[in-house]
Amino acid sequence: MRAAVVTSFNAAPQCQELPTPVAGEGEMVVTVLASAIHPRVRSQADGSHYTSTDELPLVPGIDGVGRTAEGEVRYFILPDTALGAMAEQTLIDPRRSVVLPGDIDPVLIAAAMNPAMSSWIALRRRIDFTPGSRVLIMGATGNAGRMAVQVARRSGAGHIAVAGRNPHQLAQLASLGADAVIDLGCSETVAHELAAVGRDVDVVLDYLWGEWASKALYAIVPARDDDAQQLTWIQIGSITGPESPIPSAALRACNLRLIGSGQGSVSPHDIVTELPALATEVTSGEYDLPVRAVPLDDVTAAWEEAATTDTRLVLTP
Repeated sequence: MRAAVVTSFNAAPQCQELPTPVAGEGEMVVTVLASAIHPRVRSQADGSHYTSTDELPLVPGIDGVGRTAEGEVRYFILPDTALGAMAEQTLIDPRRSVVLPGDIDPVLIAAAMNPAMSSWIALRRRIDFTPGSRVLIMGATGNAGRMAVQVARRSGAGHIAVAGRNPHQLAQLASLGADAVIDLGCSETVAHELAAVGRDVDVVLDYLWGEWASKALYAIVPARDDDAQQLTWIQIGSITGPESPIPSAALRACNLRLIGSGQGSVSPHDIVTELPALATEVTSGEYDLPVRAVPLDDVTAAWEEAATTDTRLVLTP
């Protein structure tokens, strides 16, 4: 079978021939219909993700849509494995999958589930989200951040502020539900704008971390209208760095709750439990996400393009 294969953490995958997988106990072979190139997959393929085992060669892809031998169409999430979703066939654990309607668009599901899942899981499994809450999304210009705006809006957020470094993308977010926009590239005003939004924000969805988590806390904490009002900071991604110098005073001066949301902090059972509702949500027609299908044979070129394009690229064997 054909598969995208990573042989070096410093190079893009290449399409190669591999043996067809054989199912073991508790496994199921599926014919892959679609698997997206998203940041989580890219970090798997370059060895930088915190779950990386440094095992090479590997077939990247942590989720996708596949068809079983019986004809069922399933969205699946893979365990840590060297045989990922970017192949003509892969092995899944049916307990980590959900059956989809047969007429569903596999490319749309593969494109939308992972970026939507980060905010969906954070708001539904890591906190008790209250409709009407005020939300700040740090790093809202990527696909996951863009979906987070829409997930927060449809979850009943009372006010949504977004912060990012791409003015073109920021300009589009008001039409998706953003009430306030902060351009992190405007050094003269960004601290003031973060303070203005942060003085009564309830939840921060942070896709940036690194220096920006620290800068935002320095701006927000002194500006809080009510220090006793809980500020829940959910760390989801680390686009601007895996470490952040959190000011110690932030943990004492206000009711700050700092948590993470991701693989490990949320159990596989809880993630799978959310999949049917999330699949229904992302196919409702209410979400905006640019998507383009790319043949598996073109994975090397698509891999390079995915690093710069705003469109979610989805491999289709």
